[in-house]
Amino acid sequence: MYPATHAALHPERPAVVMPGSGEVVTYRQLDERSNQLAHLLRDQGLRRGSHIALFSENHPRFFEVVWAALRSGLYVTAVNSHLTAEEVAYIVGDCGAEAFVSTAALADVATAAAVTTPTKLMIDGGDTDHFEDYEDAVAAYPTTPIDDESAGTTMLYSSGTTGRPKGVLRPLPEEHPAEADTRSAAMRKAYRFRDGMVYLSPAPIYHSAPLAYSIGAQRAGGTVVMMERFDPEAALANIERHRVTHSQWVPTMFVRLLRLPPEVRDRYDLSSHEVAVHAAAPCPVAVKRQMIEWWGPIIYEYYAGTEGNGSTAITSEEWLAHPGSVGRPRTGSVHIVDADGNDLGPNVEGAVYFSGGGTFEYHNDPAKTEESRLSGGRTTLGDVGYVDEDGWLYLTDRKAFMIISGGVNIYPREIEDVLIQHPGVADVAVFGVPNDDFGEEVKAVVQLLPGTGVTADELVAFCRQHLAGFKVPRSVDFTDQLPRLPTGKLYKRKLRDPYWTEKHTKA
Repeated sequence: MYPATHAALHPERPAVVMPGSGEVVTYRQLDERSNQLAHLLRDQGLRRGSHIALFSENHPRFFEVVWAALRSGLYVTAVNSHLTAEEVAYIVGDCGAEAFVSTAALADVATAAAVTTPTKLMIDGGDTDHFEDYEDAVAAYPTTPIDDESAGTTMLYSSGTTGRPKGVLRPLPEEHPAEADTRSAAMRKAYRFRDGMVYLSPAPIYHSAPLAYSIGAQRAGGTVVMMERFDPEAALANIERHRVTHSQWVPTMFVRLLRLPPEVRDRYDLSSHEVAVHAAAPCPVAVKRQMIEWWGPIIYEYYAGTEGNGSTAITSEEWLAHPGSVGRPRTGSVHIVDADGNDLGPNVEGAVYFSGGGTFEYHNDPAKTEESRLSGGRTTLGDVGYVDEDGWLYLTDRKAFMIISGGVNIYPREIEDVLIQHPGVADVAVFGVPNDDFGEEVKAVVQLLPGTGVTADELVAFCRQHLAGFKVPRSVDFTDQLPRLPTGKLYKRKLRDPYWTEKHTKA
């Protein structure tokens, strides 16, 4: 189902609640506004298979833009709201967006990105000559559906270990947007998504999982309580105030929740809370055990990627019996594969592949697409792990030194490509090191050119000119020579491992 269905059944039910401002978007408003934008996009020449980009903070009108695409047969790319102008421009250009929507809060970055899409709209106005006012632009269009409604989908930018991130392109759904899709059906089955549910989204909505689960809640006829930004006590207060039934988290949020004083944790009524889903990064066993002790067996974990090529899932009860596991297959089959592409037996570590799940390709990158595939329909997200005798999957490593900080994927090479442009840098390696709050933080190890006196502060400042804040190294170390193999390949593990060994030794 989709907004038109629920607008007819309960037009004044909240589809979105912004707990900070108190603003509410009803299903009638969501339906009518998404229809207006759909008409505008058709009038601008966008047809089934066209792309739009949305650069927005957690904003009450975010979902009308997404739903306009989902009911028009379009691909929508939600762009990280913390990116720099050059990073935004890269993604908007790479995804081939024919329309670009942003907000007044991000007007400076959106304008500096200087994207050349035919249609550029700014929500809440903004002092810019480069964008048309969104509200004025859609006001002239009807609130009824377009004549040729068809299902669209997202094309989000996924994890990568080399170069810039790549868009994950999946086939457009064949069913009408009012019909149940496969992902929504899985949410109903696994997590009891249903009419009247209340879903708390405490994370940035441009991320794959928060966006997918929020859309799933709206397909079911639920209310999405979208926090403007995460705060641990405010999250608990929102569960009580809005009688939240469902939620999704990353492990960093669990850590911050657990660090609240006991009297604060016990202050709020969480009895409405039925399902708390987490994913995106490994959760320390001790942290998850404490969360289950606090909230009860309502915590569900899954392992999957934006690619949608397969997934595993595990309940609280199953996790307590198999601590550290990320579950058994929910979509597709899991294979543990050796370097020659052979499937391995139980308890043998290898690359994790799925088969029988969804299909995907990396937009504009056939080489990367091919690298993710093996015979027999097996595809990988690049992680390493093993499966025990009973089919439970355990992850033991992650995508070739991908940094996961607070549930956010950070691409080391993108940072290395910036640092190597500094005139005093001869060579550089970037990787993740332990951080008690965020799991990992960005570390750069730099080899300077002889005779230069570049400082760590200067290199950090240089990065801030070109990268979003969360990608900027938290610390910089220096070395006389980076360890490279005769082939030129960087032996990054030799650099990275001592930081993690030191952490475990101290612990």
